Amino acid sequence: MAFDDLLEDPVIQKYLHELVGPKGMPVAAAPPDGEVTDEELAEELGLELNDVRRALFILYENDLASYRRLRDEDSGWLTYLWTFEYEKIPEQLESEMYRLLEALEEREDYEKDNEFYLCETCGIRFEFGEAMEFGFECPDCGNPVEAMENTRLVGAMERRIEELRDELNVDRGTEA
Repeated sequence: MAFDDLLEDPVIQKYLHELVGPKGMPVAAAPPDGEVTDEELAEELGLELNDVRRALFILYENDLASYRRLRDEDSGWLTYLWTFEYEKIPEQLESEMYRLLEALEEREDYEKDNEFYLCETCGIRFEFGEAMEFGFECPDCGNPVEAMENTRLVGAMERRIEELRDELNVDRGTEA
């Protein structure tokens, strides 16, 4: 996938937005070619310097940007020159999908292996053991808790797990 195509992909746009948030998105969405300083980015994009620095640091933490330091001989001030490294995004997204698949599989097992009770008034959900400890009464409001059916939730999880497995081309139990 070409660099420009990467940035136009809505999945990648959402990924970047999730990382840097709305204030950092102008920084992430329009990376310049070559090196750039945080001050240049702030001026070019009309953003607060702190917002630009925050976005750059988040991109750096996620291996999507790097920097090199230059020291001014006269003043001793350090200048940071930033480079964007978005070619790693597809592999990072795939890694995120594997983490999501693993988390959904664990949650699916939890939902299948437990019996739940719900306080209709407070909306609090209890595992069977907790409900029994409280005498099948909500500890917050005192109303009785009722057995809760979670088959729709489990069904939705199963569908999402299958979609992820299809996208990742893995079978049940296959590790990344």
